[in-house]
Amino acid sequence: MDHPVFYNAQHRPFTRVGITYILQKYVQRAQAQGIGGFPESVTPHVLRHSKAVHLLQVGVNLIYIRDLLGHADVSTTQIYARVDVERRRQAVESAQFPGIPSPGVSWTEDQGLLPWLDRLCATTS
Repeated sequence: MDHPVFYNAQHRPFTRVGITYILQKYVQRAQAQGIGGFPESVTPHVLRHSKAVHLLQVGVNLIYIRDLLGHADVSTTQIYARVDVERRRQAVESAQFPGIPSPGVSWTEDQGLLPWLDRLCATTS
């Protein structure tokens, strides 16, 4: 790093550990004020990961995200796309809709699932 943007109290460039310390300090202050929703540990990587997922969620091209993150290969960046798909799956599975079987139910375990699907198809045709 030839020209750091931020310096610590000793006039040296911030390190990852130093930035993690500052993040944790402010997370603890927020939690002490009753503000929740933070992951167990907040690190620079968590911020980087969150930003990548948010960019993906709003439709930014994976190639642009790769460039922003500095990945040499887009396959590394695709990890964030898989995380987003997994979160969507978990959201759908956690949703409960009256009269609709839970998404995680196997048709072999739920004997009423196939008859329910037959009734559903009969009412929509």
